Amino acid sequence: MLPPLDLPGAIVQDGVLQHLGNPLGEQRALAQGHAVALLGDRGVIAVSGPDRLSWLDSLTSQAVAHLAPGESTELLVLDPHGHVEHVASVLDDGETTWLIVDAADVESLSAWLTRMRFRLRVEIRDATGDLVVVGGTDAAVRRVTAAAPEGRALMWQDPWPRVQVGGHAYGPDEDHPGADWDWTEALLAPEDADRLLADARRGDIALAGSLAADALRIAAWRPRWRGEADDRALPHEADWLRTAVHLSKGCYRGQETVAKVHNLGHPPRRLVALHLDGSDSVLPAPGSPVRIGEDAVGAITSSALHHEEGPIALALVRRNTPIDAELVVDTEVGAVAAAQVAIVPPEAGAVAGVPRITRLSRRKVAEA
Repeated sequence: MLPPLDLPGAIVQDGVLQHLGNPLGEQRALAQGHAVALLGDRGVIAVSGPDRLSWLDSLTSQAVAHLAPGESTELLVLDPHGHVEHVASVLDDGETTWLIVDAADVESLSAWLTRMRFRLRVEIRDATGDLVVVGGTDAAVRRVTAAAPEGRALMWQDPWPRVQVGGHAYGPDEDHPGADWDWTEALLAPEDADRLLADARRGDIALAGSLAADALRIAAWRPRWRGEADDRALPHEADWLRTAVHLSKGCYRGQETVAKVHNLGHPPRRLVALHLDGSDSVLPAPGSPVRIGEDAVGAITSSALHHEEGPIALALVRRNTPIDAELVVDTEVGAVAAAQVAIVPPEAGAVAGVPRITRLSRRKVAEA
Protein backbone atom coordinates (compact mmCIF):
# COMPACT_ATOMS: atom_id res chain seq x y z
CA MET A 1 0.00 0.00 0.00
CA LEU A 2 1.41 3.39 -0.99
CA PRO A 3 1.10 6.06 1.75
CA PRO A 4 -0.31 9.49 0.85
CA LEU A 5 2.35 11.45 -0.99
CA ASP A 6 2.85 15.20 -0.77
CA LEU A 7 6.37 15.23 -2.17
CA PRO A 8 7.38 17.83 -4.76
CA GLY A 9 7.16 16.51 -8.33
CA ALA A 10 5.49 13.22 -7.36
CA ILE A 11 3.67 11.62 -10.31
CA VAL A 12 1.30 8.90 -9.11
CA GLN A 13 -0.71 6.70 -11.47
CA ASP A 14 -3.18 4.06 -10.28
CA GLY A 15 -1.76 4.28 -6.79
CA VAL A 16 1.83 3.75 -7.96
CA LEU A 17 4.55 6.40 -7.67
CA GLN A 18 5.95 6.64 -11.20
CA HIS A 19 8.67 9.22 -10.53
CA LEU A 20 9.44 12.46 -8.69
CA GLY A 21 10.33 14.56 -11.71
CA ASN A 22 13.67 13.05 -12.73
CA PRO A 23 13.40 9.33 -13.61
CA LEU A 24 16.95 9.06 -14.97
CA GLY A 25 18.46 10.77 -11.94
CA GLU A 26 16.39 8.51 -9.69
CA GLN A 27 17.80 5.49 -11.55
CA ARG A 28 21.37 6.57 -10.92
CA ALA A 29 20.69 7.22 -7.24
CA LEU A 30 18.89 3.90 -6.89
CA ALA A 31 21.68 1.94 -8.62
CA GLN A 32 24.37 3.64 -6.51
CA GLY A 33 22.55 2.99 -3.23
CA HIS A 34 21.69 6.64 -2.60
CA ALA A 35 17.90 6.19 -2.86
CA VAL A 36 15.13 3.69 -2.25
CA ALA A 37 12.05 3.13 -4.39
CA LEU A 38 8.47 3.22 -3.16
CA LEU A 39 6.91 0.14 -4.75
CA GLY A 40 3.19 0.76 -4.78
CA ASP A 41 2.78 -1.91 -7.49
CA ARG A 42 3.59 -4.64 -4.96
CA GLY A 43 1.07 -6.52 -2.85
CA VAL A 44 1.67 -8.77 0.16
CA ILE A 45 0.05 -12.04 1.21
CA ALA A 46 0.69 -13.44 4.70
CA VAL A 47 0.52 -17.22 5.16
CA SER A 48 0.62 -18.43 8.76
CA GLY A 49 0.13 -21.72 10.57
CA PRO A 50 2.38 -24.69 11.36
CA ASP A 51 1.77 -26.41 7.99
CA ARG A 52 2.47 -23.31 5.85
CA LEU A 53 5.90 -24.26 4.46
CA SER A 54 5.25 -27.92 3.68
CA TRP A 55 1.91 -26.89 2.14
CA LEU A 56 3.47 -24.23 -0.11
CA ASP A 57 6.18 -26.72 -1.03
CA SER A 58 3.56 -29.19 -2.29
CA LEU A 59 1.77 -26.56 -4.41
CA THR A 60 4.57 -24.60 -6.04
CA SER A 61 7.72 -24.92 -8.12
CA GLN A 62 10.18 -24.13 -5.31
CA ALA A 63 11.44 -26.24 -2.41
CA VAL A 64 10.39 -24.21 0.63
CA ALA A 65 9.57 -26.93 3.18
CA HIS A 66 12.77 -26.19 5.11
CA LEU A 67 13.06 -22.45 4.43
CA ALA A 68 14.92 -20.92 7.37
CA PRO A 69 13.72 -17.72 9.06
CA GLY A 70 15.12 -14.74 7.19
CA GLU A 71 15.98 -16.77 4.08
CA SER A 72 14.73 -15.45 0.74
CA THR A 73 13.60 -17.33 -2.35
CA GLU A 74 11.12 -17.16 -5.23
CA LEU A 75 8.33 -19.50 -6.34
CA LEU A 76 5.94 -20.00 -9.21
CA VAL A 77 2.40 -21.33 -9.24
CA LEU A 78 1.86 -23.19 -12.52
CA ASP A 79 -1.26 -24.45 -14.23
CA PRO A 80 -1.59 -28.18 -15.06
CA HIS A 81 0.17 -27.55 -18.40
CA GLY A 82 3.18 -25.86 -16.79
CA HIS A 83 2.23 -22.26 -17.67
CA VAL A 84 3.07 -19.56 -15.14
CA GLU A 85 -0.05 -18.38 -13.29
CA HIS A 86 1.46 -16.60 -10.28
CA VAL A 87 4.92 -15.45 -9.16
CA ALA A 88 5.89 -14.64 -5.58
CA SER A 89 8.96 -13.46 -3.71
CA VAL A 90 9.13 -15.49 -0.50
CA LEU A 91 10.36 -14.67 2.98
CA ASP A 92 9.66 -16.55 6.24
CA ASP A 93 10.12 -15.06 9.71
CA GLY A 94 9.64 -18.28 11.69
CA GLU A 95 5.91 -17.74 12.22
CA THR A 96 4.60 -16.33 8.95
CA THR A 97 5.56 -16.77 5.30
CA TRP A 98 5.35 -13.48 3.42
CA LEU A 99 4.62 -13.51 -0.31
CA ILE A 100 5.44 -10.31 -2.20
CA VAL A 101 3.48 -10.31 -5.44
CA ASP A 102 2.24 -7.97 -8.12
CA ALA A 103 -0.58 -5.90 -6.61
CA ALA A 104 -2.90 -6.95 -9.42
CA ASP A 105 -2.35 -10.62 -8.50
CA VAL A 106 -3.14 -10.46 -4.77
CA GLU A 107 -6.85 -11.21 -5.01
CA SER A 108 -6.60 -14.13 -7.44
CA LEU A 109 -3.61 -15.76 -5.72
CA SER A 110 -5.18 -15.37 -2.27
CA ALA A 111 -8.39 -16.96 -3.55
CA TRP A 112 -6.52 -19.87 -5.12
CA LEU A 113 -4.47 -20.50 -1.98
CA THR A 114 -7.64 -20.45 0.12
CA ARG A 115 -9.27 -23.05 -2.13
CA MET A 116 -6.21 -25.30 -1.80
CA ARG A 117 -6.06 -25.12 2.00
CA PHE A 118 -8.32 -28.15 2.68
CA ARG A 119 -7.88 -29.31 6.30
CA LEU A 120 -4.31 -28.12 6.73
CA ARG A 121 -3.30 -25.72 9.49
CA VAL A 122 -2.70 -22.61 7.40
CA GLU A 123 -4.27 -19.15 7.27
CA ILE A 124 -4.10 -16.79 4.30
CA ARG A 125 -4.43 -13.02 4.71
CA ASP A 126 -4.12 -10.08 2.32
CA ALA A 127 -1.61 -7.86 4.15
CA THR A 128 -1.23 -5.27 1.39
CA GLY A 129 -3.14 -2.60 3.32
CA ASP A 130 -0.96 -3.09 6.40
CA LEU A 131 2.47 -2.76 4.81
CA VAL A 132 4.48 -0.54 2.47
CA VAL A 133 7.08 -2.15 0.19
CA VAL A 134 10.31 -0.29 -0.56
CA GLY A 135 13.22 -1.53 -2.66
CA GLY A 136 16.82 -0.74 -3.49
CA THR A 137 20.33 -1.96 -2.85
CA ASP A 138 20.68 -4.01 0.30
CA ALA A 139 22.74 -1.31 2.03
CA ALA A 140 20.25 1.45 1.15
CA VAL A 141 17.23 -0.54 2.34
CA ARG A 142 18.96 -1.45 5.58
CA ARG A 143 19.73 2.22 6.22
CA VAL A 144 16.09 3.28 5.90
CA THR A 145 14.87 0.38 8.09
CA ALA A 146 17.50 0.87 10.81
CA ALA A 147 15.12 2.95 12.92
CA ALA A 148 12.42 0.27 12.93
CA PRO A 149 12.10 -1.78 16.14
CA GLU A 150 14.16 -4.96 16.22
CA GLY A 151 12.61 -7.70 14.11
CA ARG A 152 9.84 -5.56 12.62
CA ALA A 153 11.47 -4.77 9.29
CA LEU A 154 11.13 -7.83 7.05
CA MET A 155 13.59 -7.90 4.15
CA TRP A 156 13.56 -10.05 1.01
CA GLN A 157 16.88 -10.30 -0.84
CA ASP A 158 16.49 -11.09 -4.53
CA PRO A 159 18.47 -14.25 -5.45
CA TRP A 160 18.60 -13.28 -9.14
CA PRO A 161 20.58 -14.30 -11.16
CA ARG A 162 22.45 -16.76 -8.93
CA VAL A 163 21.38 -20.34 -9.64
CA GLN A 164 19.66 -21.68 -6.53
CA VAL A 165 19.87 -25.24 -5.22
CA GLY A 166 17.91 -27.42 -7.64
CA GLY A 167 17.85 -24.71 -10.30
CA HIS A 168 19.40 -24.46 -13.75
CA ALA A 169 20.69 -21.60 -15.91
CA TYR A 170 20.09 -21.41 -19.65
CA GLY A 171 21.76 -18.05 -20.13
CA PRO A 172 25.30 -16.93 -19.24
CA ASP A 173 26.70 -16.72 -15.71
CA GLU A 174 29.95 -14.76 -15.66
CA ASP A 175 28.90 -12.26 -18.32
CA HIS A 176 25.33 -11.94 -17.11
CA PRO A 177 24.35 -8.24 -16.84
CA GLY A 178 22.63 -9.07 -13.57
CA ALA A 179 25.82 -10.42 -11.99
CA ASP A 180 26.04 -7.26 -9.88
CA TRP A 181 22.26 -7.04 -9.35
CA ASP A 182 21.85 -6.04 -5.72
CA TRP A 183 18.17 -5.76 -4.85
CA THR A 184 16.34 -5.98 -1.55
CA GLU A 185 12.70 -5.26 -0.73
CA ALA A 186 11.53 -4.38 2.77
CA LEU A 187 8.04 -4.60 4.24
CA LEU A 188 7.46 -1.50 6.37
CA ALA A 189 4.76 -0.91 8.95
CA PRO A 190 2.76 2.32 8.31
CA GLU A 191 4.58 4.24 11.05
CA ASP A 192 7.95 3.27 9.57
CA ALA A 193 6.76 4.39 6.14
CA ASP A 194 5.64 7.72 7.61
CA ARG A 195 9.10 8.13 9.12
CA LEU A 196 10.66 7.41 5.71
CA LEU A 197 8.52 10.08 4.05
CA ALA A 198 9.38 12.58 6.76
CA ASP A 199 13.08 11.91 6.17
CA ALA A 200 12.53 12.41 2.44
CA ARG A 201 10.82 15.76 2.97
CA ARG A 202 13.80 16.92 5.05
CA GLY A 203 16.19 15.70 2.36
CA ASP A 204 17.74 13.05 4.60
CA ILE A 205 16.90 10.24 2.13
CA ALA A 206 16.25 10.25 -1.61
CA LEU A 207 13.25 8.43 -3.07
CA ALA A 208 12.67 6.91 -6.49
CA GLY A 209 9.60 5.71 -8.37
CA SER A 210 8.64 2.52 -10.15
CA LEU A 211 10.03 3.71 -13.52
CA ALA A 212 13.54 3.80 -12.07
CA ALA A 213 13.19 0.39 -10.41
CA ASP A 214 11.80 -1.19 -13.57
CA ALA A 215 14.57 0.17 -15.78
CA LEU A 216 17.23 -1.39 -13.54
CA ARG A 217 15.30 -4.68 -13.51
CA ILE A 218 15.10 -4.82 -17.31
CA ALA A 219 18.81 -4.06 -17.66
CA ALA A 220 19.52 -7.03 -15.33
CA TRP A 221 17.29 -9.32 -17.48
CA ARG A 222 15.17 -9.95 -14.40
CA PRO A 223 11.73 -11.40 -15.35
CA ARG A 224 8.59 -10.32 -13.55
CA TRP A 225 4.95 -11.38 -13.49
CA ARG A 226 2.66 -9.15 -15.61
CA GLY A 227 5.75 -8.53 -17.70
CA GLU A 228 7.50 -11.65 -18.87
CA ALA A 229 4.69 -14.03 -17.87
CA ASP A 230 1.68 -14.01 -20.16
CA ASP A 231 -1.06 -16.65 -20.15
CA ARG A 232 1.09 -19.20 -22.02
CA ALA A 233 4.51 -18.53 -20.48
CA LEU A 234 6.69 -21.46 -19.45
CA PRO A 235 9.36 -20.77 -16.79
CA HIS A 236 12.09 -21.99 -19.17
CA GLU A 237 11.37 -19.18 -21.64
CA ALA A 238 12.53 -16.43 -19.25
CA ASP A 239 15.42 -18.36 -17.61
CA TRP A 240 13.27 -18.58 -14.46
CA LEU A 241 14.67 -22.02 -13.62
CA ARG A 242 17.60 -20.14 -12.05
CA THR A 243 15.73 -18.82 -9.03
CA ALA A 244 12.15 -20.06 -8.95
CA VAL A 245 12.19 -23.78 -9.85
CA HIS A 246 13.66 -26.78 -8.02
CA LEU A 247 14.05 -29.49 -10.63
CA SER A 248 14.43 -32.43 -8.26
CA LYS A 249 11.80 -31.72 -5.58
CA GLY A 250 8.56 -33.64 -5.24
CA CYS A 251 5.55 -33.39 -7.52
CA TYR A 252 3.50 -30.22 -7.90
CA ARG A 253 1.03 -28.94 -10.45
CA GLY A 254 2.76 -28.42 -13.81
CA GLN A 255 5.89 -30.34 -12.76
CA GLU A 256 5.61 -32.88 -15.56
CA THR A 257 5.76 -30.18 -18.23
CA VAL A 258 8.68 -28.45 -16.51
CA ALA A 259 10.67 -31.70 -16.48
CA LYS A 260 9.70 -32.71 -20.01
CA VAL A 261 10.68 -29.39 -21.60
CA HIS A 262 13.90 -29.21 -19.63
CA ASN A 263 15.01 -32.78 -20.28
CA LEU A 264 13.54 -33.72 -23.62
CA GLY A 265 12.30 -30.68 -25.50
CA HIS A 266 12.75 -26.96 -26.07
CA PRO A 267 10.63 -24.02 -24.89
CA PRO A 268 8.64 -22.65 -27.85
CA ARG A 269 9.76 -19.08 -27.12
CA ARG A 270 12.81 -17.45 -25.59
CA LEU A 271 13.44 -14.16 -23.80
CA VAL A 272 15.75 -11.65 -25.49
CA ALA A 273 17.12 -8.26 -24.50
CA LEU A 274 16.74 -5.51 -27.06
CA HIS A 275 18.71 -2.31 -27.51
CA LEU A 276 16.38 0.03 -29.36
CA ASP A 277 17.13 2.81 -31.81
CA GLY A 278 16.67 5.84 -29.58
CA SER A 279 16.40 8.54 -32.21
CA ASP A 280 12.66 9.06 -31.59
CA SER A 281 12.80 8.49 -27.80
CA VAL A 282 9.58 6.48 -27.99
CA LEU A 283 9.31 3.25 -26.00
CA PRO A 284 7.24 0.34 -27.32
CA ALA A 285 4.33 -0.67 -25.13
CA PRO A 286 4.06 -4.23 -23.78
CA GLY A 287 2.60 -6.42 -26.49
CA SER A 288 4.11 -4.41 -29.33
CA PRO A 289 5.08 -6.73 -32.21
CA VAL A 290 8.70 -7.66 -32.84
CA ARG A 291 9.29 -8.37 -36.53
CA ILE A 292 11.77 -9.61 -39.08
CA GLY A 293 10.68 -7.72 -42.15
CA GLU A 294 6.90 -8.14 -42.26
CA ASP A 295 6.93 -11.39 -40.25
CA ALA A 296 5.99 -11.02 -36.57
CA VAL A 297 8.30 -13.23 -34.47
CA GLY A 298 7.43 -12.08 -30.96
CA ALA A 299 6.26 -9.27 -28.69
CA ILE A 300 7.64 -6.77 -26.21
CA THR A 301 7.15 -7.68 -22.54
CA SER A 302 8.82 -4.67 -20.82
CA SER A 303 10.60 -1.50 -21.94
CA ALA A 304 12.43 1.40 -20.30
CA LEU A 305 14.77 4.31 -20.86
CA HIS A 306 17.96 3.35 -19.03
CA HIS A 307 20.29 6.01 -17.64
CA GLU A 308 23.35 4.44 -19.33
CA GLU A 309 22.08 2.10 -22.05
CA GLY A 310 19.30 4.27 -23.46
CA PRO A 311 16.06 2.66 -24.71
CA ILE A 312 16.00 -1.04 -23.79
CA ALA A 313 13.39 -3.76 -23.71
CA LEU A 314 12.72 -7.42 -23.02
CA ALA A 315 10.77 -9.49 -25.53
CA LEU A 316 9.59 -13.05 -26.02
CA VAL A 317 10.35 -14.30 -29.53
CA ARG A 318 10.00 -17.61 -31.33
CA ARG A 319 12.71 -20.06 -30.33
CA ASN A 320 14.04 -20.38 -33.88
CA THR A 321 14.40 -16.62 -34.40
CA PRO A 322 18.00 -16.20 -35.64
CA ILE A 323 20.24 -14.55 -33.03
CA ASP A 324 21.81 -12.34 -35.70
CA ALA A 325 18.47 -11.33 -37.28
CA GLU A 326 17.77 -7.65 -37.91
CA LEU A 327 14.69 -7.00 -35.77
CA VAL A 328 12.27 -4.10 -35.77
CA VAL A 329 9.72 -3.17 -33.13
CA ASP A 330 6.45 -1.39 -33.78
CA THR A 331 5.79 1.76 -31.73
CA GLU A 332 3.09 4.41 -31.84
CA VAL A 333 5.25 6.51 -34.17
CA GLY A 334 6.40 3.68 -36.42
CA ALA A 335 8.95 0.88 -36.49
CA VAL A 336 12.33 1.18 -34.74
CA ALA A 337 15.40 -1.01 -35.21
CA ALA A 338 16.34 -3.37 -32.37
CA ALA A 339 19.63 -5.14 -31.66
CA GLN A 340 19.06 -8.53 -30.04
CA VAL A 341 21.00 -10.15 -27.19
CA ALA A 342 19.99 -13.74 -26.39
CA ILE A 343 18.99 -14.31 -22.77
CA VAL A 344 17.72 -17.85 -23.37
CA PRO A 345 19.58 -19.44 -26.31
CA PRO A 346 17.68 -21.28 -29.05
CA GLU A 347 19.12 -24.62 -27.94
CA ALA A 348 17.84 -24.27 -24.34
CA GLY A 349 16.24 -27.44 -22.99
CA ALA A 350 16.79 -31.07 -23.93
CA VAL A 351 19.62 -31.35 -21.40
CA ALA A 352 19.15 -35.08 -20.80
CA GLY A 353 20.44 -36.11 -24.17
CA VAL A 354 18.24 -39.08 -25.01
CA PRO A 355 20.40 -41.71 -26.78
CA ARG A 356 19.43 -42.46 -30.35
CA ILE A 357 18.52 -46.05 -31.26
CA THR A 358 19.95 -47.15 -34.58
CA ARG A 359 17.28 -48.25 -37.02
CA LEU A 360 17.98 -51.48 -38.84
CA SER A 361 16.89 -51.87 -42.44
CA ARG A 362 14.52 -54.72 -43.30
CA ARG A 363 17.38 -56.42 -45.10
CA LYS A 364 19.64 -56.35 -42.04
CA VAL A 365 16.80 -57.58 -39.84
CA ALA A 366 16.23 -60.50 -42.25
CA GLU A 367 19.96 -61.31 -42.26
CA ALA A 368 19.98 -61.34 -38.51
